[in-house]
Amino acid sequence: MIPTFVIFLREGIEASMIVAILLAYLKRIGQTQYFRDVFLGVAAAMVLMVAGGIGAYVAIAQYSGSNLQTYFETTTYVVAAGFLTAMTFWMHKHARTMAHELQLRSDQALSRGNRWGLGLLSFQAVGREGLETMVFTLAILFANAHQAATPVHGNLVLLGGALGLVLALLMAVAMYRMGTRVNLKIFFRVLGIALMLFAAGLLADAMENLQQLGWISLGSHVMWNTSGFMRESSNVGDVFHSLLGYADQPTVLQGLVWLAYVAVSISVFVLMGRKPRTTTRA
Repeated sequence: MIPTFVIFLREGIEASMIVAILLAYLKRIGQTQYFRDVFLGVAAAMVLMVAGGIGAYVAIAQYSGSNLQTYFETTTYVVAAGFLTAMTFWMHKHARTMAHELQLRSDQALSRGNRWGLGLLSFQAVGREGLETMVFTLAILFANAHQAATPVHGNLVLLGGALGLVLALLMAVAMYRMGTRVNLKIFFRVLGIALMLFAAGLLADAMENLQQLGWISLGSHVMWNTSGFMRESSNVGDVFHSLLGYADQPTVLQGLVWLAYVAVSISVFVLMGRKPRTTTRA
């Protein structure tokens, strides 16, 4: 529940922030008649995301327990981790200039007299976040099904996503009313670090699958067994597994991949956030 809440909150904030900036700018220049085109783009992206996610899950769920599902799960873990890393660094780099870039693209669409330009702009923004969210949700659902296959876990995953999306929409309304004055730098920095820990867990899960398939034999020795203290399939263990990549019987390869990813990604992320010192001349 917690991972999907964080994912939907983060992705929902990014997508709704783009839409809120667009709407606030259109209102400021007196072009509110284009609100409908922006909302149509958002609706089209949401429909595509939901339909694609349900279709992918149904198509793969019928192969439950087979190697095909394991192949798809492993691919989903790796792709989701890649998306998480790329989007976190992209937002960290472009957060300051995003409003200006969106205003320029909006002016271009309006100057060309293309009423669908703004709708396409919002569709691209929400659709990109929706695609990433769909991949993340599938990865979480498959990870939960792999650990403790009960309908309750699946319902909690979806509930967490719904709560995160609702909170993101509430924050979007606040951003629209306040225009571009909202500073989300700290928000995205904290969530960025949290999501990279989640990505590290996904990569560790991918390594576990590859070892179970027999594709990788290196580092298959189990480092410890804490199942007597906290089982990975328990409620508490599932939370720690989803958020931090906890495993009650991790292999050496899983531990090395998790540690290497966390050390490199968070170090680069923190270094990017430091402002370069500038010297002034008299």
